[in-house]
Amino acid sequence: MVETIQWTNDGVVMIDQTRLPREEVFVTCRTYQNVAHAIRTMIIRGAPAIGVAAGMGVALGVLHANEATLDSEFETICNTLAATRPTAVNLFWAIDRMKKIFAGVRSQGLQAIRDVLVREAKQMYLEDIAINRAIGRNGAHLIPNGKTVLTHCNAGALATAGYGTALGVIRAAVESGKNIDVFADETRPFLQGARLTVWELQQDNIAATLITDNMAGHFLKSGKIGCVVVGADRIAGNGDVANKIGTYSVAVLAKENSVPFYVAAPVSTLDLTLASGDQIPIEERAAAEVVQVGGVPLAPEGTSVRNPAFDVTPARYVTAIITEQGIAEAPYEQSLKRLASGVAHARMAV
Repeated sequence: MVETIQWTNDGVVMIDQTRLPREEVFVTCRTYQNVAHAIRTMIIRGAPAIGVAAGMGVALGVLHANEATLDSEFETICNTLAATRPTAVNLFWAIDRMKKIFAGVRSQGLQAIRDVLVREAKQMYLEDIAINRAIGRNGAHLIPNGKTVLTHCNAGALATAGYGTALGVIRAAVESGKNIDVFADETRPFLQGARLTVWELQQDNIAATLITDNMAGHFLKSGKIGCVVVGADRIAGNGDVANKIGTYSVAVLAKENSVPFYVAAPVSTLDLTLASGDQIPIEERAAAEVVQVGGVPLAPEGTSVRNPAFDVTPARYVTAIITEQGIAEAPYEQSLKRLASGVAHARMAV
């Protein structure tokens, strides 16, 4: 399985996801600014992976900070990383976690502070892999044997520290002996499904078929699809789910055709401070992603473009939310709160 991100003596090393599947190139981030750039430009992407990268970015920044200006530098480091992408709540969760650790050891010497923050960033990485495997175990029984699973975007090892959330559920189902194959939406405009999901599944010898986004309804109606499994970038307290643009359309089509629609995400993706998905900030990305593919123009020069990177799927379309703490079902206001209450114990256990 591909190594998405690693802490090394040379810096934070991550695979450049903008260059997959044409070539496998690894980027070494030697400063927190490098990490921020990698997040902003989608060299690394996927909510859990962004969270791990942010934690490592904070630790990397403090490694190069001066003792005399440590407090102001730490604030700048955190603010720079927080400004990269607005929708994935794991980014802010990771930064807040590092802030709490920093506050707890601030009275110690600079070297001790550095050691603790590096250790915490490495722990985030290990926890994420363990959490993803737990998500996979919890969700594997929901995948019907002998059927096709539809997924949208990439919620695999590349979107996490390893194993994956939605693809983690699929991997766990295959490991349990189920005979399944996967249909992957291409996921315009950034083509995460075509470039990343299919590539990942091929690495694991899991049968994968690529379809364009506008084919999803056709195959959902055909009866071939046993369920849909996607990831999430932020989940509101009522169960509304922000995920890659196009997810809402798939969810509506799944509901129309009585196909279960599952969301797989760690508890850190929950944002119970938000009453509904209407409050989730939606990132708008560059027009070039829509009017070009691989640098080749597809539309007339000067074309007006809207490019929201995410949409919000209302909870009424979500059959269940699979987390490391268990599975939440409607009413989500109650089930998500119950799962979130067990997260402290889970962090200590992994």
